[in-house]
Amino acid sequence: MNLKLRVWRQTGPSDKGRMVTYDVTDISPDASFLEMLDVLNERLILAGEEPIAFDHDCREGICGMCGMMINGVAHGPARATTTCQLHMRHFQDGETIDVEPWRAAAFPVVKDLVVDRGAFDRIIQGGGYISAPTGAAPDAHATPVPKADADAAFEAATCIGCGACVAACPNGSAMLFTAAKVGHLGLLPQGQPERDTRVVGMLEAHDEAGFGGCTNTGECTTVCPKGIPLTLIGRLNADYRKAVTKR
Repeated sequence: MNLKLRVWRQTGPSDKGRMVTYDVTDISPDASFLEMLDVLNERLILAGEEPIAFDHDCREGICGMCGMMINGVAHGPARATTTCQLHMRHFQDGETIDVEPWRAAAFPVVKDLVVDRGAFDRIIQGGGYISAPTGAAPDAHATPVPKADADAAFEAATCIGCGACVAACPNGSAMLFTAAKVGHLGLLPQGQPERDTRVVGMLEAHDEAGFGGCTNTGECTTVCPKGIPLTLIGRLNADYRKAVTKR
């Protein structure tokens, strides 16, 4: 495959940045999108040019590091797929592809396609934990968990924190991420002691980080590579109302 890439290049947070065009040739349709960027970077290095900076780690669709906008869509055209698991066969030979970083006030660009997602860490610090008694680990069956609750908690826990929900949201909201982190703990018996302080603390951290408010457009669930459902935001809102009423 021969492709034309228009890639966002930005040397640092204070640089204005610009789109730079590259011709990429002889790419296997079975290559992943990140492998295609690797090929381009190898050619840039051999030519004495600065390679394109982009986040990646596991390349197995688990870690959430590889997020980027591809033709205006978070993670690209394939549903429920991270960028590292997106293959070039989803594109046409000769196609022009625009590649940009996440666009959100709370995700400042570090360099090229790399953004600072430290705001997610601060949301977790706001309440993403449970009380843990010291001593030996309890037996697995010591605290019974209803099957429906366990399934719902696991569904929420599949969030990999990639930030696609924020990038796709017209408001730059991280409500789906926050709802997933609040929900997977709040659904389990072990998460009940901090249930009220958790939802209040994490939402306060969400707002302080500069994320926008949720208006239920649903773009977040459309691009989420793990299919986190919008119903979790409804659960979060219900938990928040109960928590502030108790206060």
